[in-house]
Amino acid sequence: MLSLILVRHAKSSWDLPDNDKQRKLTAQGENTIRKVAILVKDEVSEEFSIWSSSAVRTMSTASLFCDYTGLDKKSIVFKDDLYTFSVGDLERIIKQCENSVKQLILFGHNEAITDFVNKFGDINVDNVPTAGLVYLQFDVDCWENINKGKIIKHIFPKELD
Repeated sequence: MLSLILVRHAKSSWDLPDNDKQRKLTAQGENTIRKVAILVKDEVSEEFSIWSSSAVRTMSTASLFCDYTGLDKKSIVFKDDLYTFSVGDLERIIKQCENSVKQLILFGHNEAITDFVNKFGDINVDNVPTAGLVYLQFDVDCWENINKGKIIKHIFPKELD
């Protein structure tokens, strides 16, 4: 059994003239990822490997998530190739995960995350919003063989208010 938690980066600012990869989180984004992390704190453990896109907003989201769940943020692996909006790229990266890793948390970007959830999950979602989380399980032991999985939980910030 393999577990995958996908988290879309929290709300980021368009106000500064930064390039896309350098955009920072807004205060609202920081607050929202705190709420999401607290809701799943009891469901994550140090057994999860943690991967994050190298975009500033995604790295910040992953770091805050770890702060509020008690996970070690020093264990986050930042991957340039996760700075993608393509479901094909995201699928390829996930399927290359070492099979010794049974649980993975991945912080990334849309449209890749929404498209991945709809391709591999058992529930269709219109959009995984910023700071949205989807927890999937796959009844296989090899990441290369993942196919339709089961969505165990999803948390969309709009539902928290």
